[in-house]
Amino acid sequence: MIDKTALKAEAFRLGFWLCGVTTPDPPPHLDTYHAWINAGRHADMAYLASPRALTARASPASLLPGCQTILALAAPYPAPLSHPSKDNGRIAAYAQSSDYHNVFPPRLEALAAWIARQAGQPIQWRSFTDTAPILEKELAQRAGLGWIGKNTNLINPQIGSYFLLAELFLDRVIEPDPPFTADRCGTCTRCIEACPTGCILSDRTLDAARCLSYLTIENKGPIPPDLRPQIGTRIFGCDLCQQVCPWNQKASIQPEQTLFPPLESLAPRRLAAEMQLDDAAFRERFRHTPLLRAKRRGYLRNVAVALGNLAQPETVPALAASLRRDPEPLIRAHAAWALGQIPQPEARTALQSALQSEPDPVVQSEIQQALNNFS
Repeated sequence: MIDKTALKAEAFRLGFWLCGVTTPDPPPHLDTYHAWINAGRHADMAYLASPRALTARASPASLLPGCQTILALAAPYPAPLSHPSKDNGRIAAYAQSSDYHNVFPPRLEALAAWIARQAGQPIQWRSFTDTAPILEKELAQRAGLGWIGKNTNLINPQIGSYFLLAELFLDRVIEPDPPFTADRCGTCTRCIEACPTGCILSDRTLDAARCLSYLTIENKGPIPPDLRPQIGTRIFGCDLCQQVCPWNQKASIQPEQTLFPPLESLAPRRLAAEMQLDDAAFRERFRHTPLLRAKRRGYLRNVAVALGNLAQPETVPALAASLRRDPEPLIRAHAAWALGQIPQPEARTALQSALQSEPDPVVQSEIQQALNNFS
């Protein structure tokens, strides 16, 4: 039998702050997930509704033959700045460090090796870092790490919700921890009230199609025009529902205490300058960071929307240059929208000039709509 106290001590030594043990039984709120899928709340993330995904979420044990135990682990990241400079754009706090998909796996492998040594024989194991079709917050709650708050985030009473999850599936029996059954959100609805798009639903799920994190990360197409003003200056993700949570206001995680200190390469830069990034520069700057997920086209789409919301006359040249020359229609379309938000003659001139040579009908439509703002 593996000594659970020693196991957790090893997990903490490896940089995890939370470690709990549960079984691979079906998650208790699977019906909520199915209802969410059936209502189409997963937006364009079709992979969440695939037969394989639905089967695996219903039976976590199917991901590792002979699975007896699941370890749920978590490591925190520093909270976002309270008052960032609006000219620089906002990046979600978790994404200002190295990609957790690179940080967690070697530590999970080391923990599995430690367990094998304690067992005195080889073990079968698999680790996941948001890389498998499992309801990881449900598993973490069942392992005692915290409760799922009204904003759908897992909340721990000691460290709040600014943390990332990982799982280690094992073919060894370890005594499970008691689940976290208390709901400590109480009557608080700050997260629901603070959400700019009203995407937080009453059953502790989200309408992904309206979530700013989805729109700026997972969404591969245009951002709906009616939601662009709510983006503000967010260029990758959103922390607002966490920032207003009282449990996060009580917690304080310092950068030097975590596996995820902020990276110099992600230091704030002026938004207008970001529009000049070509594909090679984008990949070089953001390699090994979560921002690669949005790709250049998604990232500069977001930057263009943020510039439109700032509506600063001095950004017209950068937006006009993107509208004229960027190879991606998605970026040109959002640059056109942004120019339409800036009530300057130079913005109107740039739009009129671009309309004469723009080959893409979607971009043409965006330009025409932007010009309508000047009439």
